[in-house]
Amino acid sequence: MFDLQQAPLKFTVSLVLIALTYILAFQLTQDDFYPLILNYGLFFCIYLFVYYRVNDKATVYFFIGLAILLRCLVIGAPPNLSDDIYRFIWDGRLINQGINPFNHLPSYYLTEGANVPGINQALYDALNSQNYFTIYPPVCQGIFAFACYLFPTSIVASTFLMKLFLFGFELGSIFLLLSLLRHFQLPLKRALLYALNPLIILEICGNLHFEGAMIFFLLLAYYAYVKNHLHWSAVAMALSIASKLLPLMFLPFFIRRLGWQKSIRYFFIVGFCLLLLFFPIINGLFFSNFGESLNLYFQRFEFNASLYYLARWLGYQYIGYNMIAQIGPALALLSTSAILALAFFEPKPNKENLPRAIMFAICFYLLCTTTVHPWYVSIPLVSCLFTNYRFPVIWSGLIFLSYSKYIYPDSYENLWIVGIEYTLVLLFFLYEWKRMRSSKTNL
Repeated sequence: MFDLQQAPLKFTVSLVLIALTYILAFQLTQDDFYPLILNYGLFFCIYLFVYYRVNDKATVYFFIGLAILLRCLVIGAPPNLSDDIYRFIWDGRLINQGINPFNHLPSYYLTEGANVPGINQALYDALNSQNYFTIYPPVCQGIFAFACYLFPTSIVASTFLMKLFLFGFELGSIFLLLSLLRHFQLPLKRALLYALNPLIILEICGNLHFEGAMIFFLLLAYYAYVKNHLHWSAVAMALSIASKLLPLMFLPFFIRRLGWQKSIRYFFIVGFCLLLLFFPIINGLFFSNFGESLNLYFQRFEFNASLYYLARWLGYQYIGYNMIAQIGPALALLSTSAILALAFFEPKPNKENLPRAIMFAICFYLLCTTTVHPWYVSIPLVSCLFTNYRFPVIWSGLIFLSYSKYIYPDSYENLWIVGIEYTLVLLFFLYEWKRMRSSKTNL
């Protein structure tokens, strides 16, 4: 009845997804939670319908093409669900004036009388992190600077150029996914779980989150690794880390796969490349200021957390106040210990099951951290394509519920909604885990 090989149905589904993408990217903002979740939910249901109804290679490529078209569409949209762009512009304009963006807090350039072209009160007022040092690594900073160099006075044009970079990274990621799926003789339709996912389309190309760059370089590192090009894999891994620091936690999973001798060589190349990438921004202030921002991330920011919210509640019950300054670092230590234990006690580590290890590592990290924005689920999502787990796909649909925070005064967070999100994801994971144990399926 619903045969996606039939042209009329394919084009009808495509037109509906184009319309939904336009509404979500151009018409709605953070405050429009109910229409946002309604349109997103409809998109997500159609996305699942497409994935489960696609049965032939031609239809897979048709919807891959549609996924690319939808990314083209959101390139022209303002990043309505995020205001991070203003920090990108701020950092880029500082770099183009020869100023290290890690040197000072944004307020310094207004209160100390520094006259920096493009750095003004209007841009300062738009920042969402006025009292924090920047946290964006060198790959991001390079793109910020390049966009602001070409368009020194236009935020709109700079934003468009940054989106073009992310669009290029996304094209590369889709190509690498298809190549890796072919290599492991896995169904090509799995690429649709990432390519057509509304979370990825809206948050990366639409709202300018540089997880898109991190994922591209991470996939490139994995592709080079499975093709036995370890040196190029290490270079790509360094670029992934220099896009977002999170892939650092995946390095221990190479030790047992490569052996100590090859691992040391691999880590040396990663370290050397990171030194080259960070060298232009490293000075006496970098480590203290960057480290302060990372510490504040674990000790002050709270959003859509799981274990942390439970621990915070216990703190209120028995201590009487919010113990984030103690709970945040303790959970960070817990996740680090768990990831290292997984790396050194993982059963039968090999090339094929590396994505499974990465998926569990990042999921455990996200369960322990104090802040989980929707786009953070992009790594579990892309990792699960090479496994038989699909709970990250469900999470990518449910995590949009976190935007409910913006409908309450003072960004109050409804913990019932957070609880529903994590309970449903956990139940689906337990269902999959039990099913795989009964069928003795490892991936």
